[in-house]
Amino acid sequence: MRVFVLGAGVIGTTAAWYLHKAGHDVTVLDRQGGAGRETSFANGGQISVSHAEPWANPSAPLKVLKWLGRADAPLLFHPRLDWRQWRWGLNFLLECLPSRTRHNIEQIVKLGTYSRASLQELRQEEQIRYDHLEKGILHFYTSQLEYDAAQAPAEVMRKFGCQLDMLTTEQVIAIEPALASARDKIVGGSMTEADESGDANAFTKELARLCAVNGVEFRYNTTILGLDRDGDRITGVRVRQEDGSYATLKADAYLVCLGAYSPMLVGEHGIDLDIYPAKGYSVTMPVKDPSKAHSVSLTDDEYKLVFSRLGDRLRIAGTAELNGYNLDLNKVRCDAIVKRTQDLFPGAGDPDQATFWTGLRPATPSNVPYIGKTKVKNLFLDTGHGTLGWTHACGSARAIADIISGRKPEVDFAFTGV
Repeated sequence: MRVFVLGAGVIGTTAAWYLHKAGHDVTVLDRQGGAGRETSFANGGQISVSHAEPWANPSAPLKVLKWLGRADAPLLFHPRLDWRQWRWGLNFLLECLPSRTRHNIEQIVKLGTYSRASLQELRQEEQIRYDHLEKGILHFYTSQLEYDAAQAPAEVMRKFGCQLDMLTTEQVIAIEPALASARDKIVGGSMTEADESGDANAFTKELARLCAVNGVEFRYNTTILGLDRDGDRITGVRVRQEDGSYATLKADAYLVCLGAYSPMLVGEHGIDLDIYPAKGYSVTMPVKDPSKAHSVSLTDDEYKLVFSRLGDRLRIAGTAELNGYNLDLNKVRCDAIVKRTQDLFPGAGDPDQATFWTGLRPATPSNVPYIGKTKVKNLFLDTGHGTLGWTHACGSARAIADIISGRKPEVDFAFTGV
């Protein structure tokens, strides 16, 4: 079967790989000049099954109220005259109910563990290198309230297969000695030894290269304009090609992997995706003093930041800004990330050589992505992964390749049928 994958980020590229392995003729379309150039470009770099507690949880409403008006808040809500934003916000509040949070943790953990195993298998088979580290992910807490609140979600995660061990301050510092200078701030932590870190962009580019070597076609600089439909089937995708000409390209099946832009493409066909862009930030700086720099991938739960070591670079990423499709860098938020890094790891990195980046994470209110069929027979979804696109990429891709091939996926997950 001929399959078009719409989008060449980490989600689309991994989907192309597994679809090709399943025996399909695969073409990837993307408006950029190469793979992984938008949301997959400079993310936090974590394969973090342990990051399974969604933003929407019982403690979130009070936190959001507390953060209102703070330009450096971990979750910043810019009210707009946009009904999609307000609907998303209302549904976010509904997902904060304890029963919904528990359900969402279950989905996120199941997909995450399956995806992590799939990535490990792929890396072993193809010998892909992307500054990956297999040292686990260490969560640390600088608020006793946050640490206490983490106990119940951790128990739920363990129940569904994510081995997460709660730690004392001394145990946290024993795992990552670079945190010793912040000893007086840390009240405890947790460790998931099976989690990993690495450069998602390097992985995406290398996998795209391997895809192309094995026969997958990539059409870059190709802007997707819309989908043509006849009855219950898509008959073609309208594009503007690299030379400026317009064309309608035809395949047997179409897979939407367009992140935050997915709702606009499928909405005209009656498929309503509750995805809203959550702008995330990252800072990348060279290591200045290796003895002061962290080597274990870290999550700062209070500030909603992740710290990854990518070779001789430090990558610090996180926060979420709900402000439509705006990609402007907010200097206050960038400076806040640098300040937090310097407070925790003084002298570790060189802030004078820091580079800043922002990308639009495709966030659902529940943090659970859309993976599966739609009511249009040959149109499929692999989108809405929010902060966990890199974590869930391989598992999502493997599952959607099974679905498109008419097989039941191996992972027990709430697949869509919108």
